[in-house]
Amino acid sequence: MSSTTPPFPDRIELSGEGLVLRDWTESDLAAMPDLFDHPDIAYWTPIASPFDAEAARARLDRARRLRAEGTAIVLAITVDGGAPLGEAMLRRAPEGTELGYAVGPAHRGQALAARAVRVMAAHAFGELGVDQVILELEAENAPSVAVAVASGFHLLDVPLIEGEDKGRPYVLQTWGLTRPS
Repeated sequence: MSSTTPPFPDRIELSGEGLVLRDWTESDLAAMPDLFDHPDIAYWTPIASPFDAEAARARLDRARRLRAEGTAIVLAITVDGGAPLGEAMLRRAPEGTELGYAVGPAHRGQALAARAVRVMAAHAFGELGVDQVILELEAENAPSVAVAVASGFHLLDVPLIEGEDKGRPYVLQTWGLTRPS
């Protein structure tokens, strides 16, 4: 984090779109494996796999460290501030303010990811003053492409991002959403 980038607050709770995005807590650790230990999440995301109690503890610790460093905020997606249904992330990166998400398999089909992305984007525009947020997605990940479209993002004319994660090569497209005027 540069000296001109404001730190993230110690606690964040965002609401909108029928959701409450809140900080992960110790009481969420037991629920995290049911959300993240799934083949889809293992394949499409950098989230640890298998995802067990040890991975849950590491994820919570990492979320807290990234917040303290001013790099990212990682919030639990809930409908009422209670049980987590997935997570939403906002990361300050050289390529832009990136959003990300993962929704537990039992909670899909409710537009949770699209709604959480819109809430995070509104926070980025309103509170952080950014002009654009991005999503980095694989073109073959049809559910994530659908989230991008449903959230108002458009494919940007920028170079593809190539890499490898968990021994699998990937190619990411960058989707953008500009601050409303």
